[in-house]
Amino acid sequence: MRHTLATIGLGPLLLLQARHVRRVTPRLPEASGERQGELGNGPLLRLLIAGDSAAAGVGAELQTQALSGQLAQLLAADFRVSWTLVATTGHTTAQALQQLRELPEARYDVVVTSLGVNDVTGRTPTPLWLRQQAELVELMRQRFQARLVLLSGLPPMHVFPALPQPLRWYLGAQAQRYNMGLQAWSQGRDGLEFLPLDFPPDTALMASDGFHPGPGAYSVWAQQLAGRIRERWAA
Repeated sequence: MRHTLATIGLGPLLLLQARHVRRVTPRLPEASGERQGELGNGPLLRLLIAGDSAAAGVGAELQTQALSGQLAQLLAADFRVSWTLVATTGHTTAQALQQLRELPEARYDVVVTSLGVNDVTGRTPTPLWLRQQAELVELMRQRFQARLVLLSGLPPMHVFPALPQPLRWYLGAQAQRYNMGLQAWSQGRDGLEFLPLDFPPDTALMASDGFHPGPGAYSVWAQQLAGRIRERWAA
C-alpha cells in the first residue's frame, strides 16, 4: 500500500524521468556474430538462450563476449554444446512468447531465459507477468521438450546508473517484486530453477549506457549458469 501511494504521488515526476531516460540513453546495438553453433567434446548438450536485449548481447561488441558465447564456451569444457540464441531487443515476455511460438519444433536439453526488464518499464502487473512466465515454461517443455529451464532473475535495477531517483527506486522495487514472485512460483517444480543475478555492485561491469550488462557482467552471469547446469546434469 505504501509503495502504491508513493507511486501515485510521484507519478508525474516518474513519467517525466522515464521520458528523459529514453531520450538521452544511448541505443547500443545487439552483439554481432553467430547466433547458433556447436563446440566442445563430450555428451551432447542442446542449449537455447531466449529473451530480450541482455540475452541478445547488448553491451558487448561480439556474441563471444556476450552471454551466449561465454556460456557455450564454459560448457564446452564438459559437453558438446549445440547452442541457439533467440533474442530481440525490447521484447517483453509476451513478445518473446510469440516469437518462440513461431519457431519450428525442436529439442533442447537446457533453456536459459532473460526476460522482465521491458515488462517492468512497460508496467506489466506482477500477476500477469507471472502467468506469462508460466506460459513460457510450458511452451519450452511442450514445443522444445526442455529437460531443464533456468529462469534468470531480473538485474538489480535499483542500482542502474542510467536511472535517476526516484525512477531508479520505483523500477528497482518492481524488479524485486518480479524476482520474489518468480522464485516462489518456481520453487519445488521439477526441471525448473530460478537463478538470481548476483552481479557485484561495480558499474565497471556494465555497458556504457549504464543500463545493460557489459562483457564483465556477462562473464559473471555465464559462470553462474554454467555452474548450475553442471550441477544439475551431474545429479
